[in-house]
Amino acid sequence: MSDETAPKGSGLSDQVRNSFSSLAPPIVASPARRIQAFTGDPDFMTSLARGLAVVQAFQERKRHLTIAQISHRTEIPRAAVRRCLHTLIKLGYATTDGRTYSLLPKVLTLGHAYLSSTPLAVSAQPYLDRMSDQLHEACNMATLEGDDILYIARSATVQRLISVDLSVGGRLPAYCTSMGRILLAALDDASLHEYLDRADLQPKTSRTIHDPQALLECLQVVRQQGWCIVDQELEQGLRSIAVPVYDASGQVLAALNVSTHAGRVSRSELEQRFLPIMIAASRDLSAQLFA
Repeated sequence: MSDETAPKGSGLSDQVRNSFSSLAPPIVASPARRIQAFTGDPDFMTSLARGLAVVQAFQERKRHLTIAQISHRTEIPRAAVRRCLHTLIKLGYATTDGRTYSLLPKVLTLGHAYLSSTPLAVSAQPYLDRMSDQLHEACNMATLEGDDILYIARSATVQRLISVDLSVGGRLPAYCTSMGRILLAALDDASLHEYLDRADLQPKTSRTIHDPQALLECLQVVRQQGWCIVDQELEQGLRSIAVPVYDASGQVLAALNVSTHAGRVSRSELEQRFLPIMIAASRDLSAQLFA
C-alpha cells in the first residue's frame, strides 16, 4: 500500500502525535543500555547478555569487526568485548586474524536449536514448499522480534529478487515489509503506539510509508482486511503479500508471505490468484499446529 493510497482513519492521540513532532531521531537503546536496565536483578547474567550482544553485532555486510567497532556498536566496554571474543574463540564460535574478528559456522547451531525444537518452523516448511511450487515464487514465514521481523522458515526460488538477506535468521524492518505489517497490526493499541513512538521510520524507496500517522492508518486497514500488500517500499521492484498464521486462541502467531518482482506480478494478480492459496495454507497450517 503506497502513501497515495493510504486511507484516512482515526488519528493518533495529541500526546502521541506531539511526540512525533520532535526533530531529534528516535532513541534506540544500545545493547549495553538494555543490559544495564536489569541491574539489581540477582539472577541476571550480565556476562552472558554481553556475549550475546557481541554475537549480534556482526551483520552480513560487516562480517569482520575490530574490538573498537564492536564496542562502538554495542556500547559495551572494550575490555568486556575482548573477554567475550576470547571466550567465543575458545568455544569455537569465532576466529581472529589478529586485528579483526569474525563468526564461525558453529554459531548456526544456536539458531538450529530453536528451529529444530519449535513445531512452527518445522511444520510450516511443507506449506511454504507447496506454495512456492504452486506460485513459482519465494515464500517465507516470520515472527516479530523487537522492531524487526525474523525469518524462521523459507522456500526460495533460484532467482534472488533483492539485495538484502532473506535467509532463515535474517531480519528486516517491520514497518516496510508485508509480514511486518501483519505482525504490527496484531499488536494491541498500547503496544502499537509504543512502537510508532520509538521506531526509526526511514524511507527505503520513494514509496515507503515513513510517516507514523500514515503507517497507523495503513495498519488499521490491515487489521480489517486480514492481509497486506507492500508494493516496492522495501526495495524498488519488490512486491509482496502476507497473511497471518493464528494460534489456537485466534491470536496472530506468525506471518506468511510471497515475494515477487513488480514487473512480473501485478497487485491484482496478488489479490486474485495468490491470496486464496496463501489463506488456505495459513488455515491448514494453523489447523495442523493446534489440532
